[in-house]
Amino acid sequence: MPNISYQPLFDLIESTNLAPWLESLPERCDKALTDANNGHMPKWLAALNALPDVHPSRIELGTDAVTIGNSDDLSTAQLSELRQTLMAFHPWRKGPWDFFGIEIDTEWRSNRKWDRLKKSISPLQDRLVLDIGSGNGYYCYRMAAEGARLALGTDPYLLYVMQSFIARRYLPETHPAWVIPFGIEELPPSLPVFDTVFSMGVLYHRRSPLDHLLELREMLRPGGELVLETLVVDGAAGHALLPKGRYAKMRNTWFIPSCLTLEAWLDRCGFKEIRLADLAATTTEEQRSTEWMTFDSLDTFLDPNDPTKTIEGYPGPKRALFVATA
Repeated sequence: MPNISYQPLFDLIESTNLAPWLESLPERCDKALTDANNGHMPKWLAALNALPDVHPSRIELGTDAVTIGNSDDLSTAQLSELRQTLMAFHPWRKGPWDFFGIEIDTEWRSNRKWDRLKKSISPLQDRLVLDIGSGNGYYCYRMAAEGARLALGTDPYLLYVMQSFIARRYLPETHPAWVIPFGIEELPPSLPVFDTVFSMGVLYHRRSPLDHLLELREMLRPGGELVLETLVVDGAAGHALLPKGRYAKMRNTWFIPSCLTLEAWLDRCGFKEIRLADLAATTTEEQRSTEWMTFDSLDTFLDPNDPTKTIEGYPGPKRALFVATA
């Protein structure tokens, strides 16, 4: 499969405590890609192959936009072709990205969340990091820029996995940011070896949130750090919202707890040193439709007459960031 090789990842894992995963991880990655029967794969692979064969004059992974190259690295014709190639990967949800001066204005200004959380977590230097539901790997590249030994993302949506390989096309094979093509359910058996595990925007999609928290804990070494970001609602301990149908037009939304309830869940699941690091309402400055993500976004998810409520009448989206220790 052109431009899609996980062998450098496997080589990296071999030198870590994740090495037992190599008994099944290569086969699982190959199966997820080859057995997907996704009709868009030929288009995405062709787009990866159409990326310009050029050495970028600039690589900056620690800035708001993950940046590869400058516009003067390419001719005007090449830039026009590159823009069309990148558009083949629509919709772009997490970012922003900058490829050779072409700015991809993604639905989420994910740099804002990163700015909120990076000051509240342990330094990532030399750490094994897992990002559940990573999307296209934007955060993995930011984690790698902070010195992570491995920044491993997981996501079952192949479009996002393909997007993650665009930046990898221009980075050394040994670069430690990766996105593998399945969710936490399909990972090899749990190994308590990760130094930091991120779960951002995942918990409310789980029918059993406590099972998800236990899964995350099983991935962490003793003393490892959980970074949990999720929707919350106002309320006392024990309160959680279970939407009757959709929440902000999302079908698969289950439990949205109060902060005190979520703290109790974390405690019940064996986490320690639990702290609320950030609490912020989601605004249209952070999540919105753009030319790179033309579908509905936050402005259509909210009540047009009362933006503090969702279109269904529930409290508007508010996101909490918890940090805890295994």
